[in-house]
Amino acid sequence: MTLDFTTLNALRTQHPAWRLLRSDHAPLIASFLHRVFVAPNVRVISVADLAEALEDDLYVLRLHLGESAFPKTALDYLNDWAAPDKGWLRKFYKPSTDEVQFDLTPATEKAIVWLAQLSERQFVGTESRLLTLFGLLKQISEGSEADPARRIAELQKKRDEIDAEMARIQTGDVSLLDDAAIKDRFQQFMQGARELLSDFREVEHNFRQLDRRVRERIALWGGSKGALLEEIMGERDTIADSDQGKSFRAFWDFLLSSRRQEELGALLERVLALPAVTALQPDARTRRVHYDWLEAGDHTQRTVAVLSQQLRRFLDDKAWLENRRIMDILHNIESKALALRKAPPTGTVMEMADMQASIELVAERPLFTPAVKPTIVNLILQAGDGDIDPSALFEQVVVDKTRLTRHIRHALQDKAQITLRELVAAQPLQQGLAELIAYLELGSDAFRTAVDEGTPELIQWQSVAVNGETVSRTARLLRVIFVR
Repeated sequence: MTLDFTTLNALRTQHPAWRLLRSDHAPLIASFLHRVFVAPNVRVISVADLAEALEDDLYVLRLHLGESAFPKTALDYLNDWAAPDKGWLRKFYKPSTDEVQFDLTPATEKAIVWLAQLSERQFVGTESRLLTLFGLLKQISEGSEADPARRIAELQKKRDEIDAEMARIQTGDVSLLDDAAIKDRFQQFMQGARELLSDFREVEHNFRQLDRRVRERIALWGGSKGALLEEIMGERDTIADSDQGKSFRAFWDFLLSSRRQEELGALLERVLALPAVTALQPDARTRRVHYDWLEAGDHTQRTVAVLSQQLRRFLDDKAWLENRRIMDILHNIESKALALRKAPPTGTVMEMADMQASIELVAERPLFTPAVKPTIVNLILQAGDGDIDPSALFEQVVVDKTRLTRHIRHALQDKAQITLRELVAAQPLQQGLAELIAYLELGSDAFRTAVDEGTPELIQWQSVAVNGETVSRTARLLRVIFVR
């Protein structure tokens, strides 16, 4: 892209990232979205949780800046940031749910990453980047070399270098990286890891844009359905076989290997234990960055699967509408034929270009299936027993799962994992066994849990008996651990 005046002026008015940087509330937007989405590598947040987090930030800011600093509510700000003229958040509904969800757009993440690079760095390394560039050029040159003799000569040269290095190590000459070189390479690794997480969101955005273009083409299509499906599937194959699709598939296959995951985990543990790296005070999430890559890639894969299902339903709906239109045309022909029954037109009514016999084989005819007729029994309704107390119908126990979910999330903000017994100790059970079962149900549906089968736990709570006395209840079950 050429950075001329016309291009930059168009970007200044149309690109969401530039509009975010020009906004009066840019510090609030960037800091809040970075804390909620980018830093913890969260892809989708419900409107209730996001509005609650923003309301807490607004409360703190109003205490320092005054009540008039941010006059609108948190929900109004979220809807404004997701408006088409802003484009900083993506507002959507998950399939089979009626709760609004929010996700960060790639343009917003680019703006936040650029703001993070404005701060002065205490150490700026260039050696590792030069070596990386040099290594990439060597890979390109060696990978595009078609002459077998030159490939063999290059491999022989590498083997000689490895043999020479092994000989030096055997004699005690072991060359180690100094602290500056270790810091340089580790900073480059961290920058590449963050950029990789940002790329996942942009790849997912590209798939959604493709799905939108396909839907528009279906809505405006005027030809045959076969040609439409051929064009759609061809475009999907083009995306899968494109450079971006091949690179993403190769990355995903590489990362799904259990051997590669174990190797990455071992390398991270060893590097993070080095004194030079410890002095840089890396983020605690660095130790599990490869799991963040897996989670982001899996979210992208699930998004593509959901888009494919939605496209299938969209095609089915269009086929149903086409069949309905055909039936309307047939009914119109029948009505006109009945109107002309008593006064048939004179002359040629219809011409057929060609005649052919319609052949139907006996084996092709479906067998007769009798229609199922419902049996309706004429019964006289009789009055029931009037002595039954209907108050029992209104004494049902309803557990507020939203409150329990909020309690679990607040507990996991400070800890990587927490047991069910600790959750109950921090917030005692109010509805007894029903509330305990609700915790177990949330552990299997909304959170990641693990069960320690070798450690039983006792969970106690207080309940009120029929006579009004307070009774202590105890449940014995295996240890259930909620994981962040």
